[in-house]
Amino acid sequence: MRPDQPASDGGTVPAGSFTVWLGEMQAAIRGEAESDVPCGECTACCTASQFIHIGPDEEDAKAHIPGALLFPAPRMPKGHVLMGYDEHGRCPMLIDDRCSIYAHRPRTCRTYDCRVFAAAGLEPDEADKALIAERVRRWRFSHPTPQDVANHDAVRAVAVELIAHPDTLPAGIRPDNTTQIAVLAVERVETVPASAPPNGQTGPAPNR
Repeated sequence: MRPDQPASDGGTVPAGSFTVWLGEMQAAIRGEAESDVPCGECTACCTASQFIHIGPDEEDAKAHIPGALLFPAPRMPKGHVLMGYDEHGRCPMLIDDRCSIYAHRPRTCRTYDCRVFAAAGLEPDEADKALIAERVRRWRFSHPTPQDVANHDAVRAVAVELIAHPDTLPAGIRPDNTTQIAVLAVERVETVPASAPPNGQTGPAPNR
């Protein structure tokens, strides 16, 4: 959660222009940028019983997290650690509903963006991810050009294809893990050129 963001009004939440967001999200997945999510007061991802991966090069993050909260990441090389959550599913660094180490937060937190679900037409279906699913339903991307429509349709199509053909998934990716599928769909999609409108459309798409 960004501490300087205003609270939302409880209705729909603008997710931004789809093609602009897609390019920024793909850069974040590649490790070239951070996600800039308009979270407002939402702390759904901080309270969803999620393990936070911290890489061996993230010395700054580890220096700001008590060592007792970190443990070796299973099946990963030495130096990779995880931070768990408390008995209520909350990140232990969430104090008074704000990230107490925001400027020093792990890379996992810097690149997390629940808009990937809205982009892929999916929702997290785990019981402890209900707040994330609620937020996902509220996101509304804008589609000011035919390119935005085409790119959004393309991401959804890739997600459908990944679920339909689990034999094509990379090792460790499960077809029933909507988080992994949504991120992979955004990562793999081939963006549509601005000069190639979808199916003859010339105007913006309706809300999605």
